[in-house]
Amino acid sequence: MLEIFGRPQRVCDGFARRNLLQACGAGLLGATLPKLFAAEEAGGLLPARAKSVLFLYLYGGPSQHETWDMKPEAPENIRGTFSPIDSRTPDLRICEHMPRMAAMSDKFAVVRTVHHTHNNHHACHWMQTGRPWHLPETILNATPDKDWPAMGSIVEYLDQRAAAGRFRDMPSYVYVPAPLGHLQGYDYPGQYAGWLGRSYNALATNFRRRDAKDNPFFREVTDQEMDLRIQGLDEQPTLTLDRLNRRKTLLEQFDIACESIERTRPIETYSRFQQRAFELANSAPIRNALDIRQEKPTTRDRYGRHLFGQAALLGRRLLEAGARFVTVQWECPDGYSWDSHIQNNDIKNILLPGLDQTYTAILEDLSTRGLLDETLVVLTSEMGRTPGVTPQGGRGHWCHCFPMLFAGAGIRGGTAYGKSDKHAGYPADKPVTPADLSATIFRSLGIDPNLRIPDPEGRPTPITEGGRVLGELFG
Repeated sequence: MLEIFGRPQRVCDGFARRNLLQACGAGLLGATLPKLFAAEEAGGLLPARAKSVLFLYLYGGPSQHETWDMKPEAPENIRGTFSPIDSRTPDLRICEHMPRMAAMSDKFAVVRTVHHTHNNHHACHWMQTGRPWHLPETILNATPDKDWPAMGSIVEYLDQRAAAGRFRDMPSYVYVPAPLGHLQGYDYPGQYAGWLGRSYNALATNFRRRDAKDNPFFREVTDQEMDLRIQGLDEQPTLTLDRLNRRKTLLEQFDIACESIERTRPIETYSRFQQRAFELANSAPIRNALDIRQEKPTTRDRYGRHLFGQAALLGRRLLEAGARFVTVQWECPDGYSWDSHIQNNDIKNILLPGLDQTYTAILEDLSTRGLLDETLVVLTSEMGRTPGVTPQGGRGHWCHCFPMLFAGAGIRGGTAYGKSDKHAGYPADKPVTPADLSATIFRSLGIDPNLRIPDPEGRPTPITEGGRVLGELFG
């Protein structure tokens, strides 16, 4: 029995965890906190259903009434103008403008009762991390040193720890076609490693708009625009590998000359960035994965030549190359798109048909290549839309009930999980939270949702808080 401060404490299976932490912090038992964290991370692995996650993020908030939770019996100002069509899933009516998804609904599960309390787009932090946004809504951009780490960053952190410094051909966490918000002039929270450290940020491509009025999600993108190879990763005829190695040697000599400078955490972080940049510059798998021109024209046509379709195809290529958590985002460069506050024909003519085309292409392609069984495909947003139509003919923000989709990795296709009330305003049963989403994703990857990692103060912090694994979705 271990005795701390003269007070004996023990649980039935050994020492209480707090006691063990105290003992390790004091250096007892030949252990230290870093060793304890390493042991805990190693022990946080469980049998995995998925090798990787494809996280499809529709920024702005598609309306549940115009997608997968239609209420044709509701009054017209609530149900809207679109009609439902039958799907291959019992008790699931899908919008008439997504016929391919209706015909393929036996391949995915619809969760209709996602909810939280943040009725603002900064809920993108909650949906990508499982934790609520911690700053006032008036603060628009990410705070990289304070935000909770993205789920992808935690995967990156664990994989880097498991690699123990060995070079990996492909980072685990990748973000395409651009960081969320960059096409709008913002830098939204939830997509970064936050306080975990910039070393665990995603490898992000940086698609650019033609001008301030351009919406590349609404048009065909060119091969030149889709050349998203990271700057410096393309082969330069005048820069041989021998010359590149000489440059690295010069950098190392400079670093040795600076050893007298007091080493701080930012300097150490910079050193890691430098090493990572050099490794990426020599990574043929990354260059090849990002070269979408290698795909057959028919495949590119099937995904859709718009930005979301081509970015989703890149996502599949990155998964094949070894990425473990790939986020493909569809944001709102025009300020509206999925954020449908006003009435227009974009939802009918562009948004729903584009999503219908790309989502079904992803599932077909992954299945054909034998990847669907080992890839968890998640389609979500940060919110839904109001049950009532606004005076402008659109719908406002609504965080109290909205849908998301799961497919692959053992998901029981043809499932409609949870029911909303008669106006799709609130969950009627089986409510689901962002923490449930993160717990389910981590568990599918074989990561214990109760795993603890050190926070900035070195305290053990669980990667999820209060989340429940949605085991009913899996077969």
